[in-house]
Amino acid sequence: MSIPAFGLGTFRLQGQIVIDSIRNALDLGYRAIDTAQIYANEADVGRAVAESGIARDDVFLTTKIWIDNLSRDRLIPSLQESLNKLRTDHVDLTLIHWPSPNGAVPLAESLDALAEAKAQGLTRQIGVSNFTVALLKQALDHDGTGAIATNQIEVSPYLANRAVTGFAREHGVHVTSYMTLAYGKVLQDPVLRDIAARHGATPAQVALAWALRQGHAVIPSSTKRENLASNLGALQLKLDDADMARIATLDRNARLANPAGVAPAWD
Repeated sequence: MSIPAFGLGTFRLQGQIVIDSIRNALDLGYRAIDTAQIYANEADVGRAVAESGIARDDVFLTTKIWIDNLSRDRLIPSLQESLNKLRTDHVDLTLIHWPSPNGAVPLAESLDALAEAKAQGLTRQIGVSNFTVALLKQALDHDGTGAIATNQIEVSPYLANRAVTGFAREHGVHVTSYMTLAYGKVLQDPVLRDIAARHGATPAQVALAWALRQGHAVIPSSTKRENLASNLGALQLKLDDADMARIATLDRNARLANPAGVAPAWD
């Protein structure tokens, strides 16, 4: 299996807001939805997918295991709880949401539990999120090349995250970019606006196309149907080498997802 290039993120969306976002997205042609245990919206996601009329096998569902559930005795039970909320007997991808702070739960223990969840058919693929080069190397040394489906990390024109993306590329690990629009901060950037005007596109489409051209998957979120539709236009936008070079100059290591006590020591 592979990771869909374009999906819908649901971070910070709950209740009717996330239900409407998913309904609109599925109606527009989205077929991948990303959620997580800590988002507290898995039940809403499950309801929206179940009521959409779209076959479960046609929707790629990702959830992420929270740090409280990374131990051997908690991971699979917590995933089963997630499946109940999502109204499905399996998800397509399960990620370690954040590495265990200070290594409280050994990474090998969590990876073994994930592998067991996969063996039981609870998830089709397994992967990681917010992993540094060192942590990703540990995961690959433990599971072997090909076992880690993706590393979901923050990547935007303001945070290229080159050390991690470069290491992932060298070792055959797919990258999923989240916060590609930097909470909308990049949408007013003069360089992105100029590139967008030249292509007859939007700054959001340019940022998403920039990530897609690097081979990353993207999972932007929106509560507005028109923005959900517009974002899909990134799939048809072809940036040239000059565009990519100009965007590369915007990197300022501006990280937004950096929760104290949870985030690892970044590269």
